[in-house]
Amino acid sequence: SNPDSFNLTRIISAAAEAVTKKCILFAINELGTPPSRFVFMALGSVGREEQTLVTDQDNALVYDDPLPEKSEETHDYFLQLGEKVCTWLDSAGYSFCEGEIMAMNPKWCQPLTVWQGYFKQWVSTSEPADLLETKIFFDFRGVYGDLELVNKLRSHLHEQVKNKPMFLYHLVHNCLQFKPPLGMFKNIVVESAGKNREKFSIKKAMTPVVDLVRVYALKHEISETSTFSRLAKLEADGYLTPSEYRELALVYRFLLDQRFKHQMLALDQGIVPDNHVNPKELTEVEQATLREAMSQCSSYQSKMGFDFTGSA
Repeated sequence: SNPDSFNLTRIISAAAEAVTKKCILFAINELGTPPSRFVFMALGSVGREEQTLVTDQDNALVYDDPLPEKSEETHDYFLQLGEKVCTWLDSAGYSFCEGEIMAMNPKWCQPLTVWQGYFKQWVSTSEPADLLETKIFFDFRGVYGDLELVNKLRSHLHEQVKNKPMFLYHLVHNCLQFKPPLGMFKNIVVESAGKNREKFSIKKAMTPVVDLVRVYALKHEISETSTFSRLAKLEADGYLTPSEYRELALVYRFLLDQRFKHQMLALDQGIVPDNHVNPKELTEVEQATLREAMSQCSSYQSKMGFDFTGSA
C-alpha cells in the first residue's frame, strides 16, 4: 500500500525532534544551567520537516550575545552542549553531517549577532558555489529553546533579502543549475556508470521543487520552512493560483511517495535504504507520472527564471 509520505515525514521529523529535545535536556543536566538564552535549530530537510529514512543531522545553535568578559565561557558551554547532543544523536542513528553543519562545530554554535553577520554575508554574496553551501541554512527552524532568537534571525534574513535584490537573482541562477533528470524526449535520465548505474537520484529530482518554493518564500517573507507549508502560504497570500498550488503540491507529494516506497522496499529486503531508483522497477503508470512530474518541474523552473531574471 502506498504510504502517505507527507504524514510519514512529519512523524519521522517529530521523532527526531523528540530525541533531540531529550538529548538537550540530558546535556543541560550534565553541564548545569545555560549561561544565557539559546535556541537549538534544525536545518535543511530536518528544518523543512521532510526527513525520510535516509537522513543525517543538520543543526546549529544560536545564543544571546554575552558580555565581552563572558564571551569565551559562554561559547565553551554551548559548544560542549552541541558536542554532547550531536554525539548522542549520532549514536542514536542520526549520523553526523558530512559537511559538519552541526551545533558541535564552533562555526555553527555562535551568538545571534554572529549569525546575523553570516546571513548578511550570504545574502550579499554573488558566488554560486557559496549559495550551494548556504541553501540549507535558509530552512532553519527552532527545535528547543528560545524561539524569539529564531524570529529575530528570520526577520533579519528577510530584511537582508529586501535590501539586496540581486541575491534572489543569484539564488535563482544557482537553482536553475539543478535540472530534473529528464531528457529531451521526456525520457528519465539515469547514470551510465558507477554503483548507481541505470538509476537516477529521486532526491535530486525533488531538489528543483524544494529550491523553487524556497525562493518564492524568501521573496515574499514567508516564515514557514516546510515545502508543503510554504506552498500553502504562497497560495493563501495570493502568490500562487489555486491550480499552481495543487499542481506543485501533487508533484512534490508524488516524488516523496516514490522516495519512501523505494526506501521501504529496501528495508523489506534488508538493504540499506538510499535515494537511487531504477526506473525499470516502477510500474508504467508510475514511470509516466514521474516523467510528467519532472516535466512540470521544468516548466515551473522556466517560470521562475522568467520571474526573477527576465529570461527562462
